[in-house]
Amino acid sequence: MTNARQLIAALTAVIAVPTATVAVELPQNDYPTSARADYVFACMQTNGQTRDALERCSCSVDAVAAIIPYAEYESTQTIMAVGQRPGDNAEIFRSYGPFKEQVKKLKTAQVEAELRCF
Repeated sequence: MTNARQLIAALTAVIAVPTATVAVELPQNDYPTSARADYVFACMQTNGQTRDALERCSCSVDAVAAIIPYAEYESTQTIMAVGQRPGDNAEIFRSYGPFKEQVKKLKTAQVEAELRCF
């Protein structure tokens, strides 16, 4: 009986020892679903309305999101939209150096995403 009690005591001690938990840090998902959906819809307009295009376009937005934070993506989209308007008022959005660099960075991310996914 003593051996059984010792065995139970040893097992209880092992069970009672807290186990170490390893936290896995996932990449920040800061793109809202609506922004991801807009990207995928636009991508599918260009690449076809197929399941394959859906998979590739979803991959593409994930790749862009891994490269550029949403706040920067959103401001770049605004710069590009305003820059497409005609007239002198929009000229700064087409010619201002930092804005041009920001647009270039987004386009580079999109090329990277295309290489990964298409």
